[in-house]
Amino acid sequence: MASERLCDDKIIKRQYGEVKVTIGQSDYDTFRYINHGVVNLALVKSNVVDAFGADQIYGLTKLASHPDYSAFFIALRERPLLSKEYLLGKSIGLLDYPSSRSGHIVPKTVIQNIGLSDSNVNIVYYSSHQELRRALLAGEIDIISSYWAEEDSENFSKNYATPLQEDVSGMQWYLKMLTQNTDLFCAMQTVVNEIAMSHPRPYYKTITLEEGCN
Repeated sequence: MASERLCDDKIIKRQYGEVKVTIGQSDYDTFRYINHGVVNLALVKSNVVDAFGADQIYGLTKLASHPDYSAFFIALRERPLLSKEYLLGKSIGLLDYPSSRSGHIVPKTVIQNIGLSDSNVNIVYYSSHQELRRALLAGEIDIISSYWAEEDSENFSKNYATPLQEDVSGMQWYLKMLTQNTDLFCAMQTVVNEIAMSHPRPYYKTITLEEGCN
């Protein structure tokens, strides 16, 4: 879908010989693409761009942003408590992406702050937020750490979601711009907005475009 929309735009087609869409499978992929300036268009967290100075080195310029969100401990049949006594011995599902705020960084910090560690909490790692939800429904783990999506109300109760941190930075679109190519910026922004509006998940339909286009 993304490649077709990009290729259909006359301005983008004129700028690039071909379009290749790559979905990163790990933090290593994301870091490599951003750190080495491999990509022309990227959907990533701002902290990754900032960490490698990719905005200064490669001219990665923000096109649009999806909203910030909150991180939660989510359980199936009770509201998780943020206490050492409650979490001791529990199995907690996290993401195996160390750069994920809601699925890794925030819950790890919470666990450490209440005096627990990997030795007395059973942490199980999964490859995606969807896998975390599948595992919780299947009874493989007691708690997962993730964001709360609108569609989660179909399988889970918001009463059993305990906030860990608010205002976790959302996903952002960046375009490599080594010159002030306004036509390309605006064409890419239009396509990014179309991709967002056609996305099946409500989160990605909410998008704020950067200023600069008529």
